[in-house]
Amino acid sequence: MDPVIVVGAGPVGLTLALALARQDVPCVVLDEGPGKDEPRPARTVVLREDTAALVERLTGVPLAHAGARWAGWRSVRRKQVMYEVAFADTDPAPLHIAQHVLTDALRTALAGERLAEIAVESRLDTIEQEPSGVTARTRGAAGTWWRGSYLVGCDGPRSTVRKLQDIRFPGRTAVERHAVAALRTELPWYDEALLHRMPPWRTSGPSAGEITARPLPDDVWRLDWLLPPGKDLVTPELLLARVRETLTGWGGGPTPSYELLDTGVHTVHHRLARRWRADRVFLAGDAAHLLGALGTHGLDEGLRDADNLAWKLALAWHHGPHEALLDSYQTERRAIVSARLRAADQALPLLRGGGGLRAYVPGSARGHDTLLTDGHLGRGALGAPGTYARSPLAPGPLEGEAPVGTAPGAVVTDVRVTAEDGTFVRLRDRLGRGALLVVLIAPGTGVWERRHWVSAGIMPRLAAAVSALPHRAELLVAESYPGAAAHTVLLVRPDGHLVTALSGVRPADLYTAAEAVLGGPAAEEGGEGAGARADAGAGSR
Repeated sequence: MDPVIVVGAGPVGLTLALALARQDVPCVVLDEGPGKDEPRPARTVVLREDTAALVERLTGVPLAHAGARWAGWRSVRRKQVMYEVAFADTDPAPLHIAQHVLTDALRTALAGERLAEIAVESRLDTIEQEPSGVTARTRGAAGTWWRGSYLVGCDGPRSTVRKLQDIRFPGRTAVERHAVAALRTELPWYDEALLHRMPPWRTSGPSAGEITARPLPDDVWRLDWLLPPGKDLVTPELLLARVRETLTGWGGGPTPSYELLDTGVHTVHHRLARRWRADRVFLAGDAAHLLGALGTHGLDEGLRDADNLAWKLALAWHHGPHEALLDSYQTERRAIVSARLRAADQALPLLRGGGGLRAYVPGSARGHDTLLTDGHLGRGALGAPGTYARSPLAPGPLEGEAPVGTAPGAVVTDVRVTAEDGTFVRLRDRLGRGALLVVLIAPGTGVWERRHWVSAGIMPRLAAAVSALPHRAELLVAESYPGAAAHTVLLVRPDGHLVTALSGVRPADLYTAAEAVLGGPAAEEGGEGAGARADAGAGSR
């Protein structure tokens, strides 16, 4: 069967290609560039716990050595600390890393994959679809024709794939603008991120703004200044003045020494593609959505797109069309990104308007800080990872459902489990292999060798039920799981989202849930092409 064509070699495209290759799906990445990103210290990304774990699992690189995990977070208004967070193992810190360092790690890992190929200097020109596959033509020095089973556009905000498929991309332009600088210096605090609103050295008015300071390795900091609305040119002189007055204001004395490494202007747009699937063509990352106001970060959602789509494409590639499963990519991911965009758009007038929250809510300053902190730290409606509770892949009510600390459709907690070979691993280490995960909660098993309990109690019956599932599944055992009673059985998707939790061994319920998460019985797929189903379920363009 033909490989999957991934258009775009940014973090999302490279992550998708790696995830496919790890599930034995050949892929080719069309990179219109030379194959290496230009180092830009001011172009950084912030990853939450789940997306950082995804990249680390795929690359094998402990990203904490290449980026910075914040020790804490502070929100300051004028001179008053409004909100403080101290991160710990139970409350993991976001990871701040230069984007070129992230893509270099992904490229290096992809270069070692025998099923993956990166075609540099390959700019997409045309796409032709047939019921059996996709043909893409590239132009330039390496221009040629590429034949694929599916094609995924991860080619950014100006996506050629999206335009060739005539998919609308409505939304708002320049909802926020920030002047950005990366510099090496010593600040009065160490390895803590800071949001400073209305700094006392600036007068009130639209230029008072806010400043974000986020640490990077080697005493490097990224500073962002919120700019007033409009299209005023950000000159080098203006940016240098902002750097000096900010460092002087924070230090309370003469301007400390600093080394300016890089500058730029970051403009935030809010857009959402009408469709994320057109027959055998899909969109992911910035090609499908743009968000980022109020501290939110679009790359997180782009990486979640890749994680969601990879196992579905892999299953269809290996086992034939699963149209309901492939359609669920758009349904699940678009709903989550749409909800985050709505939350940000509803908060923007309150947080950026002339009266702020004061005109609406008592204690507005603290509420203001809470909302912004949620966006920056990946919490609440602005920043928290969404759940697939209303997914078309969710099973209906099951008689044997059991309560646990994770809601159906949410990402599972990363607990220690015993694998089938008897080794102790983290639950997240077993994700991304294309298999369903069945996790038995069995207190006490951690202190005994696997051979003593693998054939005792309910294990033989559960093992038989797992082997009879309609898709490959791995049986794992955990001593405990938040909110779960002994002998609870969890069914987990290959991308780490909980399908259901069952009380004890219930083979019929387990089979029903596994069948639902695969898109329903394969026999119902018939021989229809993807186009009619995708267009019928996606609404107008």
